[in-house]
Formats: sequence, structure tokens, C-alpha cells
Amino acid sequence: MTPQEHDAVEVIATKRDGGRLSGSQIDWVVDAYTRDVVAPEQMSALAMAIVLNGMDREEIARWTDAMIRSGQRMDFSSLSRPTADKHSTGGVGDKITLPLAPLVAACGVAVPQLSGRGLGHTGGTLDKLEAIPGWRADLDNAAMLEQLDEVGAVICAAGTGLAPADKKLYALRDVTGTVESIPLIASSIMSKKIAEGTGSLVLDVKVGSGAFMKDLDDARELARTMVELGRAAGVDTRALLTDMATPLGRTAGNALEVAEAVEVLAGGGPEDVVELTLALAREMLASVGRDDIDPADVLADGRAMDCWRAMISAQGGDPDAPLPHAADIQVVAAEEDGYVARIDAMAVGLAAWRLGAGRSRPGETVQAGAGVELHVGLGDRVRRGQPLMTLHTETPERLPRALAALDDGLELSEQPTPVRDSVILDRIT
Repeated sequence: MTPQEHDAVEVIATKRDGGRLSGSQIDWVVDAYTRDVVAPEQMSALAMAIVLNGMDREEIARWTDAMIRSGQRMDFSSLSRPTADKHSTGGVGDKITLPLAPLVAACGVAVPQLSGRGLGHTGGTLDKLEAIPGWRADLDNAAMLEQLDEVGAVICAAGTGLAPADKKLYALRDVTGTVESIPLIASSIMSKKIAEGTGSLVLDVKVGSGAFMKDLDDARELARTMVELGRAAGVDTRALLTDMATPLGRTAGNALEVAEAVEVLAGGGPEDVVELTLALAREMLASVGRDDIDPADVLADGRAMDCWRAMISAQGGDPDAPLPHAADIQVVAAEEDGYVARIDAMAVGLAAWRLGAGRSRPGETVQAGAGVELHVGLGDRVRRGQPLMTLHTETPERLPRALAALDDGLELSEQPTPVRDSVILDRIT
């Protein structure tokens, strides 16, 4: 394709006027933007036109494919086991990858989990694991393949060669108000996951105040779009829609969440974290034809913990080392008797972020020990003066703003209120 086939203004105008982008327009603009031929302000205009006018499924599929073709594709065909991956759209207290990857690996499936760092109120898997002394996120492809072959699971940073067009566009959308678009979200996620080379993919699409998707119908549309994109690319793809109105588990923060994940691997941990870990594990195993194995048995007999220890050690971490603890804590106590009726995920996520667990811009340092520890769950009976949560930070001057984020974030009622039966809201296949 020659650069003269299209120009940026023509492509922008097509979508601005509600038109449908042709395959060659999409191929050209994604490639030209990756090579700096299309300027950031031009791609910003096109992204806004997509936000306002949308894309049909054929456009989304072509856009996704163009982003995949902007870089490398990984190949796991040399492995002796089938591969399965999981992707979460992000939430508060979402430490599920940590127990899930070793659990599925202990069931005989290779789990190549390429993860990222957090930004804003949603935590990053790599930030959590970097709280473990010595653990390193960066592996080259050879080391990743070796670890998958020997251990069965790897959680590491994605290389720069995977879908570089998406990396550029993602950063641009973040600062131009063009994040909120199902076509752009779906193509961003799926271009990376398809380029990653996994044989099957299970999506955890979060819904609620602490999630990107607040509305269940929008979340279903996003899940359906991504499932179709994956299957069209030859990747067995399925999705669970899960509740993020309330934080997952009892912790939000890096070292705090690692400790909770280890509790799950040891046979304990909060019910919702265990429920979702097992549900996703069953989907991953079914997607590669291993649904004859019950992951609950593998969790109970210690094989998942053994795999966790091997996975952490293989990446330089010490699974026995004490996790960092923040120097300053503040306990928030109940001001009255009552029943816990609501714990707002966004409020808890913002508080953890303000305490130092998250970052405001890429590259910013996070505090390993910072975060929020909840002492109560939905439906619990509490008494005046009883601890509701503990805030952890290395910088006590952050505490007032964190407390402000929690205003009205936890609600008590005089009478017991119904609580959710399950963290899982729907399943899309």
C-alpha cells in the first residue's frame, strides 16, 4: 500500500460525517499513525469521530487486525500444553490473576499472562507482584517460553513489539477524552490478546461503580464484541460479567492484595475472591478441553500454592519474604450501630490511590504497602466504635484526602439489607 492511497483528513471526514471506513482506509490510517505519518491531533480527531459515530462489527474487526499487524505476534505452539489466558477490564481489589494463573497451570494448562501497571483507581497486576522482594516483571520471549514449559505460568510485562499501534493510541485516548468507546476499547484489548498468541481467552468484564463499564447492557455489548473478535481470529473466547459495585475481597493496595491472594492459595481468603477465581479457572479449563479437572480440588490440595511459589521464584522473587508494611495507619470506626448496606468500589479505589497505592501518570512510583483494608463485608452487623477499615500509607499527609474519598463510601442501615448471591452477573459465549 502506498502512502498516497489515502490522507488523514479524508479518513477523519468519512467518520465525522457518519460514514463507514473502508478496509483500506483503516489499514492505512493505523499504519500511518504508527509510523508518525498521521499526527497525534489528526488521530485525536478520528478517535473523537469514532466515539461520536461508532463503528460496525466489520470496521471493528478490521481496526483490530490492523493494530495486530502493526507489530509482532507471539507463538506458543512449541509448548507441550494448551494455552489459556484471562483478561480483566479492571476494578478495585481485583487480585484474581495472582491465584488464578498458578491454579490453572497446576491443572496442566500453560498460562501466559501479559499484564500491566495501574493508572488511577484501578490497580495493576505488575505493581502488586513487585511488592514481593526480588520479583521482576520484565522477561524476554525465550525466558517466558522456558518458564511456561517448566512452571506452567508466567505473569510479566508485555513487550513493546506487541500491537505498538494500540500502545500509541491508548496513550492518546487517555488525554483526549476518547476512552469511552466500545469499538476502541474492544479493539484495544483484543489486539493485544490476539497478538499475544494464546489459544483461548476468558474475559472478566467488570460492571459497577468501580469499573470502567457502569451499565450492565453496555458491559454485555462490550463482552459480545470482544468474544466475536476473538473467535473470528481463531481464539476460543468467552466472557463473564462480574460485579464491581463493591471491591473484590477485603483489600485494595499492592502488598495487601498479594497477602490476600496467598490466603486464597492456602485454602482461605474472602468468599467472593475464591468464587471468581474458581469460576474463571473452570472457564479457562473448559476452553481447552480440560473440564474433567475440578480446580477446587487443586486449590485445596496445595498444588496451586506449589505452582505459585515456583512462578514467583522463577522471576527472582522470594515467596517466603515478608511483604512491605506501610509505616502509618489510620483506623476508620463505625459511628453508629447498623448493618453494612453498601461499600462503594470507586470510593475505596480512590482512597487507595490517594494513599499512594496507585499513580496519576505513567512511570510514577507507587507505594508497595499503601492501600485500604476492609474489616467488614456487605450485610455484616456492626457496633458503634467497631473498626470498619484501616488505611495504610508511607505518607501520612495523604490521609485527609483519602478519608475524603471515603465520605459516604460505606453505608450502614438500621435493618439488614439483601446482599448479592454471586459476584457473577452473566456469561457470554
